[in-house]
Amino acid sequence: MVQAVSYSAFRNNLKSYMRKVNEDADMLLVTNINPEDNVIVMRVDDYDSLMESLRVHQNPYLRDKIARGLDQVRQGNVSSHDLIEPGDA
Repeated sequence: MVQAVSYSAFRNNLKSYMRKVNEDADMLLVTNINPEDNVIVMRVDDYDSLMESLRVHQNPYLRDKIARGLDQVRQGNVSSHDLIEPGDA
């Protein structure tokens, strides 16, 4: 659940709220009098992950490739193998 905090409380306690966002890996809704000025604060790693997921979802080739892989797993058409160590390829 996203925690909400007023803009003035966020500004007055910026460091503690930023620490909380980073430690809890949760988003923070910063509200203002005008709802159009509300913002979400989130960890940069979470933002990067969200953007990467969006890029994959928007790319039909990657989306279909993932769907095919999931179908193979559901059908039990999988095999395991050792990882290739760098320099062994």
